[in-house]
Amino acid sequence: MLARKLEKNIRSALSRFPVVTLVGARQSGKTTLADKIAGDLALRVHFYDLEDPRHALAMEDPLSALGAFEDKLVIIDEAQRMPSLFPVLRVLVDANRRPGRFLLLGSASPDLRRQSAESLAGRVQTLVLRPLTLDEVGGQARLDTLWARGGFPEAFLSADDDTSMEWRNAYLRDLVERDLSLLGFDLPPERMRRFMLLLAHLHGQLWNASSLARTLGIGTNTASRYLDAMSQTLLVRRLEPYYRNLGKRLTKSPKIYLADSGLAHALLGIPDKTALLGHPSLGASWEGFVLQHLDASLPAGWDVAFWRTAAGAEIDFLLLKNGQPEVAIEAKANATHPKPARGFHQGCDDLKINRRWLVSPGNETLALPQGVEVLPLAECLARVREL
Repeated sequence: MLARKLEKNIRSALSRFPVVTLVGARQSGKTTLADKIAGDLALRVHFYDLEDPRHALAMEDPLSALGAFEDKLVIIDEAQRMPSLFPVLRVLVDANRRPGRFLLLGSASPDLRRQSAESLAGRVQTLVLRPLTLDEVGGQARLDTLWARGGFPEAFLSADDDTSMEWRNAYLRDLVERDLSLLGFDLPPERMRRFMLLLAHLHGQLWNASSLARTLGIGTNTASRYLDAMSQTLLVRRLEPYYRNLGKRLTKSPKIYLADSGLAHALLGIPDKTALLGHPSLGASWEGFVLQHLDASLPAGWDVAFWRTAAGAEIDFLLLKNGQPEVAIEAKANATHPKPARGFHQGCDDLKINRRWLVSPGNETLALPQGVEVLPLAECLARVREL
């Protein structure tokens, strides 16, 4: 079993909050992680899976069912399937605010987050399980496999690239034909297939709702609604720009990424690392892969954005501490002779950033002119976690 970095955070939250909610894309490893925690706690756990009709039947009267386990951690999988559960949890928690009473697992749906925020305010901590990262799968030596297959555990751990691709294609098929409707989104499957394919081709580019809407033959508001749905399921990452001060004409549209490199490659028909190296989307793929890792690794109080002028000068990623840029990162897929574009230096000078990192798929740490350090992804992650 792969060790997940988030396990420590979950255990810490369970020691401080009556309710902990763990959200993530479907099949991202939430249940496996909860099973590991339950195994470590031995007999002090009771488990409900609301996808199992027998468990759902047992929870028809949740107040009685859950009230019998005041001295145990109750894990409830697929919690988004029972909206009526959350007011009951509030009643139970208000009667006994012991930390570690409930661990809720759910696919990232708007209802789950809203119910947690509204019904359990002050009683819950919500954590997000993202795709596997390099430091969870064995480090730099596994980079090629993780980049090509993505971070869904079954896709990464498949016996070979063909099996991994079959899994990802099936995942995408189930997503548009079944999962989105189960998560509360009323979206036509065939149109969503086309929408996701377009997003894969726009991976790492600025969001232009009007252009995409024309291509699909839908309204601009509908295109934006589709993007909201995919963002809420944690399968699309909308990266916001940093555009404060400076008196420059700066881009204010977000950039769009598929949140998992393996799903992006499946949509683009890229079967393995060899095919990826010759594909026009190589640079955008690496950029999105680096962003996956930044999202999973940044400490509390830090955020990530991008910076771009109307003239095209750009910083791929700004690491922000309390809204202020502290680190500039350029993602370059060239592992042999990586160097930043001139616009990267211009942005760093304008924003007065001294920490300038270029992250490549290579294995060496190098010093370049103007204070730029070339870092392997593993070294970048180590530094990010220490911020």
